[in-house]
Amino acid sequence: MHVVMAGASGFLGTHLTAHLRAHGHTVTHLVRRGSTSPNESAWDPYAGQVDRDLVASSDVVVNLAGVNVAGNPHSRSWASRVMSSRVVTTALLAEAIAEADRPPAYIAGNGISFYGDHGDAPLTEESESRGDALLTRVTREWQAATEPARAAGARVCVLRTAPVLDRSTAPLKPMIPLFSAGLGTRMGDGRQYFPVISLRDWVGAAAFLLESRDVAGVFNLCCPTTPTNAEYTEALASVLGRKAFLAAPAPVLRVAAGRMAPEILGSLNARPAALERAGFDFQDQDVHEVLAAALA
Repeated sequence: MHVVMAGASGFLGTHLTAHLRAHGHTVTHLVRRGSTSPNESAWDPYAGQVDRDLVASSDVVVNLAGVNVAGNPHSRSWASRVMSSRVVTTALLAEAIAEADRPPAYIAGNGISFYGDHGDAPLTEESESRGDALLTRVTREWQAATEPARAAGARVCVLRTAPVLDRSTAPLKPMIPLFSAGLGTRMGDGRQYFPVISLRDWVGAAAFLLESRDVAGVFNLCCPTTPTNAEYTEALASVLGRKAFLAAPAPVLRVAAGRMAPEILGSLNARPAALERAGFDFQDQDVHEVLAAALA
C-alpha cells in the first residue's frame, strides 16, 4: 500500500514508518520544508497547502502531527499551539481526502484524554467525554476535524492513544533517573487510573488498523489492564530495583502543573475494547509487561 504520513519525523511516526516499510509498504512523508527525496512532499497546513493529487492517489493517509504536549502548562500560546497543530492538520487532510474520487482511508491520531476524569468507571470507546480540561477539549475538536473524510465515505480510524512508554522518550525517559535514585513519587493519592501502552503494541495496533480494510471508528490504544498511578509507581520502582516512598500532594500539583494537572490527577480506567473486538492481540497486557518491554 501507499501511505501518506504527516508527523512522520516524530517519535511515533519514525517507528511506524520503519515498521511499514519493513513490511513492504511505500511511505511518503509530508514535510514543512522543501522536499529532498522522492519519499517526501512539501505541505503547509496553516496555508491550506497540500498535494491533493498525492493524497487522492494514496491508499491510506496517517496524521500524527502536533506540538509536543510537554510544554509550559501556564502558557496560553502553548495551549493554542497544542490545539491548532492538531486540528488544522487533521482538517486539511480530511478535506483533501473528501475531495478524492476514491477517498483513501484515514488513520487520525488522537488522545485518551478525550474521556476526561471518570473515577474508577471502566471506559470503552462508547463512553462519554466529560469536563473541559485542555487535552479533553483538544481531543474533541481533533476528532471532529476528521468529519469531512468520514462524511465522504472514507474509512476513518481515530487513535485515542494513551502515553506510549519507551525508555528513549517522555514520559518514561525523565522518570528513569529519578526512580533509579529512589525518588519515585506517587501523584496525589495514587488511586487515579493511568492508561499506558508499549511502543511495540502502539506500532502494532496502528499498523493493524492501517492494513485492516474493513474496520473503522474510534479505538483506545492502551494496554488491556489499566494501572492506577500508585500501581504504576510501584511497578516502575520495582523493575529498577528501588522502593517508592514519596508522594506529591494534589494541591501542589494543581498549582505546579497548571493546565496539565487534570492529566496527572484525573482518572481514566480505559479499555481497548474496539481493538480487541477487531482481533488485535496485545503483546503487553498490563503495566508490568509494558514496562518490561519499554526498558528492554
